[in-house]
Amino acid sequence: MTLFPESHQDLLQAEVATLATIGPDGYPQVTALWFLFDEDGTLKLSLNTARQKVKNLQEHPECSLFLLDKANLYRTLEVRARAEITPDQDYTFAKKLGAKYGGADLSAHDHPGETRVVVLLHPIKVNIWGN
Repeated sequence: MTLFPESHQDLLQAEVATLATIGPDGYPQVTALWFLFDEDGTLKLSLNTARQKVKNLQEHPECSLFLLDKANLYRTLEVRARAEITPDQDYTFAKKLGAKYGGADLSAHDHPGETRVVVLLHPIKVNIWGN
């Protein structure tokens, strides 16, 4: 597993990240989303299975998570990764992620019959920029 440089680990606590996936037309699809740098040192996302980014990751698990320092826009952390998708039918992880965001209920955004998955990002390469 690629380690995150100490100089940029604070960005792993940011509120929002940008996830780039490969769309069905072969072009990148970029989405801002919530994420969690879990206590076990992993990056995880909670996604609704009806969303295009889940379909993209199922077809092409290669992705990139981009974090920007809002105080210094030239300080960034990019995590190129391979996504591993597992079911979160009981919303265990979604509740954990929601706690980071003031107890947000992620199920409120899901329509009847929709489910959630946990996306675990396995870093392949980490790029940093700025001090």
